Amino acid sequence: MISGHDVIPSHNILFITLDSLRFDTARSVLHAGRSPNLARILPGGNWEERRTLGTYTFPAHMSFFAGWLPTPARPGRPPRLLACRSPNGATIGERTYVFDAPDIVSGLAGLGYRTVCIGGVEFFSHLTPLGSVLPALFQESHWHRRMSADEPDSTRHQVDVALRILDGHPKDRRLLLFLNVSATHMPTHFYLPGQSQDSWESQCAALAYADTELGRLFDALPSLGPWLGLICADHGEAYGEDGWTGHSISHPTVWAVPYAETVIPATTR
Repeated sequence: MISGHDVIPSHNILFITLDSLRFDTARSVLHAGRSPNLARILPGGNWEERRTLGTYTFPAHMSFFAGWLPTPARPGRPPRLLACRSPNGATIGERTYVFDAPDIVSGLAGLGYRTVCIGGVEFFSHLTPLGSVLPALFQESHWHRRMSADEPDSTRHQVDVALRILDGHPKDRRLLLFLNVSATHMPTHFYLPGQSQDSWESQCAALAYADTELGRLFDALPSLGPWLGLICADHGEAYGEDGWTGHSISHPTVWAVPYAETVIPATTR
């Protein structure tokens, strides 16, 4: 288990949310060898099953940015990795890095981090006041319709932006790079040629596509120093189980999400 004090402020932070990705989707794609780039940075080459604190994008990310990442899928209240100071602090322990800030993004900025958001779904789009709340937490935010869930090649466009940011970033300044991957959010049917309905299988294909592009990002990280990698889904998606479809619903397929926290070392030369 990583201690927040061992990685902050010494490490850059890569925070990726794979929007709407179910835990069983992530596990199946991984075990089938269809997400090799994620496999090489996941601790032990495996996903951890966790529970999200929100059933759709906005509340889930508001929780994440306040320091409440998805919680372990077992009884108990283990200490969190990151937290904002509060009078109670029941889940603040020795491993927890605590910020005197309203959110961890501004807390990291206060430590000198450059904070960058690369949006995906429309909660990161700036198209509406609501779509501006989450990206406004960051010093910089990037979004274009090519990065949205309706674009089959969205992850490629998102990674292109991320690589430009990394290329121009000074090595002596720490970076928080947040990426909301929209490819795994509905619609996903176009990742299976000839399909017109979203399904568990099409979300599997969407993750396999996203993995091919994320590999370019993972390859570029070590040149800027060591990284803390946080990779998870914000929520899952129901595909007809027990009569339920979609998200924003209270169903196990929505609560169970993949999670990983890992350290990506710097290039040694």
